[in-house]
Parts: sequence; C-alpha cells; structure tokens
Amino acid sequence: MDGLGTASGPVLVCGEVRTCLLPTRDAVDEGAAVELLRLRADERVRVSRHPNRHAVSPDVLTGVDCRLPTATGARSRAVGTVTARAALTEGRVLQATAYFSAPAAGPDRRRPWGYYLVRPGILVPVGRLPVQALTEGFLTGHQPGELDLGSIAGGLLARICRQHRILDHAAPLTTADTSLRWTAAAAADGEDASVRLTKAEDGLRIVELRLPPGTAPTAAAGLCEDLALHDWLLTTVADRLDGLRVGSEDGRAVLKVLRPLVDHLLHLWMPRARVDGALHTPWRELERTPGYSRQWNALAQRVRDQLSLHAIRSGNEVPASR
Repeated sequence: MDGLGTASGPVLVCGEVRTCLLPTRDAVDEGAAVELLRLRADERVRVSRHPNRHAVSPDVLTGVDCRLPTATGARSRAVGTVTARAALTEGRVLQATAYFSAPAAGPDRRRPWGYYLVRPGILVPVGRLPVQALTEGFLTGHQPGELDLGSIAGGLLARICRQHRILDHAAPLTTADTSLRWTAAAAADGEDASVRLTKAEDGLRIVELRLPPGTAPTAAAGLCEDLALHDWLLTTVADRLDGLRVGSEDGRAVLKVLRPLVDHLLHLWMPRARVDGALHTPWRELERTPGYSRQWNALAQRVRDQLSLHAIRSGNEVPASR
C-alpha cells in the first residue's frame, strides 16, 4: 500500500505511543538495548549511534477483528493487523508504539485471514470507513469492545520491562508515564502539514496531524514517537522542578533532585533528529506555540543556575576550626 492520500494508499493512520523511564539505575549499553528489544528471532534490532544512541525493535503484528471507536456511535468493524514496535533512546527512555493504517473502504463481507495477513499493519473496514467519526472517536477514547491500541502498546512495554535479568528496577528518579494518542490524514491540496496537540489528564496527549500526501505510515509513527519523547522529557523535568525551593539552604535536597536530571535526561533533547525531513513542519509549529524548545531551554538553565548556586555556596562554606 502507498502513502497517505494516494490512489491506493490509506486515508487514515491511527496510533498510540507510551513513554517511560527504563526501570533500571543506569542507562543500558548498546548490547543490552539490543537484547531488550529483540522481540522477534527472524529480524534484527536496528541501532543508530548519531546524533545519539537509538535502538528500534522489529515490528510485531497483532491480529484484530473488532469494532472501531466512532464519535457518532456508528458500528464500524475492521479486520487486519496492528503494528507495534519499541524504541530505546540512549539506553534510558523506553517507548512502545502501536498503530494501523486504514483504506477508505473494504470488502462488504469478512474475508479469510489470508486476505489480511498479506497486508501487514492495515485494518481493512467491512464496507466504507467513517473517516471523520473514527478520527474523533479514536482521539476521544475507546469504549468496551472497541479497538484499544493503548493496551497493545502498554503490553509491549510490560513485556520488555519484565526482563529482570537486565533490569534492576531501581530507577534513579521517579517519573510518570505518558501516552500520546494520534491520528494522521493527508493535508488537502495547497495546505501545509499541521498539528493540533491537546494535553488531557493523566499524562495523555492527543495529536491530530495533517501530513503531506504520500507520507508513509511508518514515517507518521516516527514523527509521533519523536513528539512523545520530547513531550515526556519536558513534562518530567518540569514536574521534578515543580516546588523546588529556589535558593534553598538545603543543598543536599536540591542536589538529590538536580543530579539525576543532569545525569540521565538533559542531554536527550534533540527534536527532529530522526524525523523525515518532509515532516518537520508540525514540529516547527510546536516550536512557535507553545514553544517547546524555549520552555526546555528555560528549564535546563534553571537546573544549571541551581547547580552553580550550590557550587558557590559549597565553596564559600567556612571550614571547621582546627
């Protein structure tokens, strides 16, 4: 199948990304990352080292035959496979993504499984796909009995984190997991790519994308993984600094908060490093409003200022009398 909006391509791609801190005291090395992400014996884990270390698991397919979430409550059935994969950035931040693409219409009746298995990562509707109702319903959230991509992504995270031989489950800082639920459709002729991001409760982010016609579903998923990673970083650092007493005399308490941020997170901010060049426009929108990098730079500077203040105070301490 071709990319979004082409004659034989999907009209919609839907997905969810779960992001968390890898539950171990120290970042894992490349060999351990490969072992953690080796989800299939017949395909290799893909590793890149520049501009930072990044490992991506082989795709794992999950067969589904279920109702799709629709805003109107209309019953829409689809059959096929959901693609899931996991990624690890700098041996420290773990992500799992589940997504599918869907054509505008499918056969009027369910076909044998062989028909769907030769279309990996595609959910084929029975009849016509209610595109707008599915977009709104998917972003709003599924009802019982409807497709739940979050459970597939969450199950992949749990599968990886259960590998106790590598992971000591002694994370150096407390963080909250986040979910980024997204849809992508082709932008209309003459329109630029765009993004609409909403922050909901309980760490949920909702993203609706309009992307250039011909965009591959895997490229759309890569963009959303990048958005989810950097949103998680921004959220985590902001949460850790919230309530930190600026100028506190208790240097040990301040260092207990700041050092893990410096050691494990501050060097990971590299937006668009692995995003398809044709998909940079949505990121540029987020740089303008709400200004992701401006906020990140302000938080990072606050961390540095606090560390500098602590160093100055430590240097000015009066030595004990001899």
